[in-house]
Amino acid sequence: MIITIVGGGSTFTPGIVKSIALRKDELEVEEIRLFDLDKERQDKVGALVKWILDEDLKCGIKLIVTYDKEEAYKDADFVFSQMRVGKYAMRELDEKIPLRHGCVGQETCGCGGMAYGMRTIYPMMEVIDDAEKYAKPTHWILNYSNPASIVSEACRKLRPNARIINICDMPIAIIDVIAAALEVDKKDIVYDYYGLNHFGWFTSIEHKGQDVMPKLRDYIMEHEILLPAAYTKNFKGLVGTGNNENRHAKGSWYYVWKGVYEIMQNFPETLPNTYLNYYLQQKEFVEHSDVNHTRANEVMETREKMLFEGIDKYLSTGEIDESVFYAGSHGDWIADLAIALKNDTKARFLIITENRGAIPNMPYDAMVEVPAYIGKNGPEVIAQDEIPLFQQGLMMQQLNCEKLLVEGCIEGSYEKVLKAFTLNKTVPSMKVAKEVLDDLIEANKEFWPELK
Repeated sequence: MIITIVGGGSTFTPGIVKSIALRKDELEVEEIRLFDLDKERQDKVGALVKWILDEDLKCGIKLIVTYDKEEAYKDADFVFSQMRVGKYAMRELDEKIPLRHGCVGQETCGCGGMAYGMRTIYPMMEVIDDAEKYAKPTHWILNYSNPASIVSEACRKLRPNARIINICDMPIAIIDVIAAALEVDKKDIVYDYYGLNHFGWFTSIEHKGQDVMPKLRDYIMEHEILLPAAYTKNFKGLVGTGNNENRHAKGSWYYVWKGVYEIMQNFPETLPNTYLNYYLQQKEFVEHSDVNHTRANEVMETREKMLFEGIDKYLSTGEIDESVFYAGSHGDWIADLAIALKNDTKARFLIITENRGAIPNMPYDAMVEVPAYIGKNGPEVIAQDEIPLFQQGLMMQQLNCEKLLVEGCIEGSYEKVLKAFTLNKTVPSMKVAKEVLDDLIEANKEFWPELK
């Protein structure tokens, strides 16, 4: 089996490769290929990946680091897509430009998410087309390129027959945190969830068949945050401390986890995805954000810096420090999904898929995030009950925002994109929407289609 990783220069690549290699027998993987447009970055990550495969695990998996499409995709069984179009330099602008106008500055939500989405739509179509041309006819693309809702909607409209499953690991990260807080094994947790990507709610959480939602509510109310004490004990404001395992307790992420407590004070019946904070507490998040130092800066100063400094040290001295790369649920979950597809396990995952009645009171063609059983033929979606009016209203506003954005991007329509920005709940007015959009157009000249 051949697995191609698109975005091979990502900071997450070493951890994903390690997860794949540790599941070698189940996946029957013989070859891993890294494909990226940034040669310098990928060459460095490739050196670390080679060490993982050849020295750390000695697993016998062949590694190819390539910049040629045909070599990357030829006869691939799986394509793992983790693109970041514009890299962290553009992420920084996605966050800082909206903040300058008093709007939420976040890479996947609000104006920043829309900017990132418009950069990613056509490169994602290129991945689909290249896989269709060169990979095995039975290939699957596992796409976790952000912003997943916008990318998924674009895939639905432009490549409806693509062999692609759009996924996000944030709910899994939340379950990890819940398991740590309740001191239980995450493997024994089963949950129900519905929403859009980065815009959803956990409706039930069970541990070994027992409902733990009441216990979790009590924990959150007592600690005033959804994080284990071990994660936060060394927290020192926006600078943050701690190792990579506790990365969610660093910097601005702290407020995201604290926001769960603040939402549940008012709406305790469900557990919100942490990203809902940006929509339900937009004013508060703008107030405690630093327009000169955002999450992008935090990542560049920590995870990215540590990884590439660690690689440089390895290349110059031969000494390796495994703490410089993150290996955890992100990679494990992707490997698990590939195993479910290959081995027809019918394991349960959370995916982003066309609704088709799964949520009865949402549009048929909405790209929703719901549980599904995964086997060799793809997802079998688990139907949900009608959702409450509050959640439905929020989801419809966000859904229509995303649909307008994708249509505007495809049609090159300035008006439709402006309507999308105006409709977004993180934006206070039409005037502000236009100001932010115009600044983002200027910043994204190299990446966006022309809007007229």
